[in-house]
Amino acid sequence: MSDKAWKAFERRVADYFHGRRNPLSGVNSGNGTRADVIHDRLFIECKQRERVALIRLWDRTKKFADKEHKTPVVCVSEKNRPGFWILVHSDDLPKL
Repeated sequence: MSDKAWKAFERRVADYFHGRRNPLSGVNSGNGTRADVIHDRLFIECKQRERVALIRLWDRTKKFADKEHKTPVVCVSEKNRPGFWILVHSDDLPKL
């Protein structure tokens, strides 16, 4: 029987960050964290969906970035909230 797609995704993320997948939906694992990936410094939550609106924005940005031979980066914020979030594809992080 094949692994569930979301479990495989959590394992890929854990491997990328040199952590390990937290079994049993995190909170029930007894590992002391609700995070999907056990890591010394990061609290990693993994969500895999059929479609994500923010990723569609990244796809459009990538088309423009590719024409200019640049790395796409999408920054988003909420009005009246300090700071912002940065979306970069994992394959592009080593380039930055």
